Amino acid sequence: MTKQPLPAEDGWVELADLALIISREIQYRGYTDKDAVGLTQSEGMVMRYLVTGEPAAPSQIAAATGLQRTNLSTTLRGLENKGLIRRQASPSDGRGVTVSRTERGRVNHVAVRHEWARAVSEAAAHDDTHLEAALTLLTAIKDGLTQNRPPTPSRHPPA
Repeated sequence: MTKQPLPAEDGWVELADLALIISREIQYRGYTDKDAVGLTQSEGMVMRYLVTGEPAAPSQIAAATGLQRTNLSTTLRGLENKGLIRRQASPSDGRGVTVSRTERGRVNHVAVRHEWARAVSEAAAHDDTHLEAALTLLTAIKDGLTQNRPPTPSRHPPA
């Protein structure tokens, strides 16, 4: 029996659900590298933003990640305690603060991304037939969601 194609809306529903499940499964696995540092979702978002290596003001990080300033402060404190970021006086005026990754933060980012890649590749039996198309679609979705982010976070975020 052949499976009937899903109407477009059902396909988008299925894609969104699969993305959430895949994300959770990747997080659930943890890391085999004993030096890899696990991150919360918010910490991961901040570390992704800091991937360029350029220092950024907390207000820039909050705007780019969609985190509220109060939550960002807690997140930065956690990352600092883990040795993944450092805060320093802003070089432009000395009054503000900028945040940047430490070497440990850079190494951790590389290590965990390689573990994620290995897990996802193994789950797909290393079949990369549609990988480029999947990357193109998922990048477009990420960019669209980020660009159209509501100005204030939902009062009912997922648990």
